[in-house]
Amino acid sequence: MLLLDQTRLPLHQEWLRLTDLESVCEAIRSLKVRGAPAIGVAAAYGAVLEMRRRVIDRTSMVGSGNAAHQTSSERMEAAEFLREFSSITADLRATRPTAVNLFHCLERMDQAASQICQESNFEAASVCEALEKEAISIHEEDEQLCARMGELGSELIPDKAGILTHCNAGAMATGGIGTALGAIYTAHLSGKKVHVFADETRPLLQGSRITSWELQKAGIPVHLITDSMAATVLADGRADLVIVGADRIASNGDTANKIGTLGLAILAKHFGVPFYVVAPSTTLDVSLDDGMGIPIEQRNADEVRQFLGHASAPTDIDVFNPAFDVTPGNLIAAIVTETGIHRPPYDFRSLSRG
Repeated sequence: MLLLDQTRLPLHQEWLRLTDLESVCEAIRSLKVRGAPAIGVAAAYGAVLEMRRRVIDRTSMVGSGNAAHQTSSERMEAAEFLREFSSITADLRATRPTAVNLFHCLERMDQAASQICQESNFEAASVCEALEKEAISIHEEDEQLCARMGELGSELIPDKAGILTHCNAGAMATGGIGTALGAIYTAHLSGKKVHVFADETRPLLQGSRITSWELQKAGIPVHLITDSMAATVLADGRADLVIVGADRIASNGDTANKIGTLGLAILAKHFGVPFYVVAPSTTLDVSLDDGMGIPIEQRNADEVRQFLGHASAPTDIDVFNPAFDVTPGNLIAAIVTETGIHRPPYDFRSLSRG
């Protein structure tokens, strides 16, 4: 499994070869792959990668025995396969708690494994092939979702618009062209003249390292700003809208996104600028009435104590480092999914029932 290491961007484009569960989990935890949809896709592939590795190892061991022993082992394999696969997906679920796409994708993989293993002609290698096809389908579907969200989201972007965005919600965060940045790309390709202000997004600089890089490569005019400059950009009338992605959206529209998003939503409300969220339906968590139930990941203190690996604070200073904050749905002018442009008051639970 090849993965572009996002922690090395933009100066180095380094591809990682992941060979087992441990390396995939580490890549997700350390943000080598990040962005809610991209995490889900990577986890689906990672589950198949590890299961195939275990099947190959087991086959090698069984192959050293006699034919009768091999037949007996095959009869036991379906139940054992499911136990092993469930253990793998459980480890992947534990890597990051906030982005619900991870859980949706792994639940889909678990369901596929359970269904396939019930077939009478069970054979472990064939199940792995079928699960790989399921992971590829998840990837391809996310690409399609991004394209549709791009079309819908671009409708919210007027010609000659100044746009403020936060973190990275582009191609690097998804299996396609992106969510929030996908809308910007689509608007740009349709002939609209847009200009983007990209927050650097402390403490890990996803905006300055990745978003500004993506936009430059796409030929879209962009100014990089520090997070603390966003208020001035809005006060000066330089931004006509704010558009961001999401990691989990509750039934009432409360939205978890990269830390700093809540502040932007409050600023946008104050200055009368619409605040939009673009995310696939796989980001919806209709089990939650509101954002109070969204788990917020607390990350390593050194991400704040250091700047690109160099100490920028006392090494023993206490740090509060939540990776996400929750923006109330009543601050969001519209939430765009592949199903449409949704306006407040939000009730995604009734939408899922319909």
